[in-house]
Amino acid sequence: MDASAGADGIRPGRPVEWALRCAESADVEAIAELRAMVMRPDLERLGRFDEYRVRQRLRDSFSPQHTSVIVADGAFVGCVTVRPAEDGRWLEHFYLAPPLQGRGLGSAVLRTLLERIDADGVPVRLNVLQGSAARRLYERHGFTVEVQDPIDVYMVRRPGVQSQERQSSVSSPPPSAAGSRTRSSAARSGRPGGG
Repeated sequence: MDASAGADGIRPGRPVEWALRCAESADVEAIAELRAMVMRPDLERLGRFDEYRVRQRLRDSFSPQHTSVIVADGAFVGCVTVRPAEDGRWLEHFYLAPPLQGRGLGSAVLRTLLERIDADGVPVRLNVLQGSAARRLYERHGFTVEVQDPIDVYMVRRPGVQSQERQSSVSSPPPSAAGSRTRSSAARSGRPGGG
């Protein structure tokens, strides 16, 4: 299961059909590889990339019961974890294969997750690396900076915050029988950020 290979088969300029499925223990290595690929540029820029550590940190914290695999046009293209916390949820390990970044898929997935979290009436937190383009994605969806240090920016989104994201290019069909959601995300080029 190679996210980049799966994403390469998705043609630009056409809507991307996607769904979330529950992660399984067997997904850990594919997700660790995706994490290394996605995070490498930012970690190298910060002088913190380590070929072993970038994968091991994912393996050590992998929680299949809280992780969803993003499948687009039948291929593994990403993942996201929503972990319960005392005062809300933590959004972690949100990685999308580079060929699909900037096409609206990350925004569509994030919007779906935030709708679910908002229904519970709790805040959601995350951290993003300093200088990461993904920060703009989170800001468009209502996340604000809580605290930051030279490496990480910790962000929070309170329940019900309105998104600045344009929704005209993403459709929202009903949930499938398996409880996952299948959506179509129209291609958008030139969009900054991780989504």
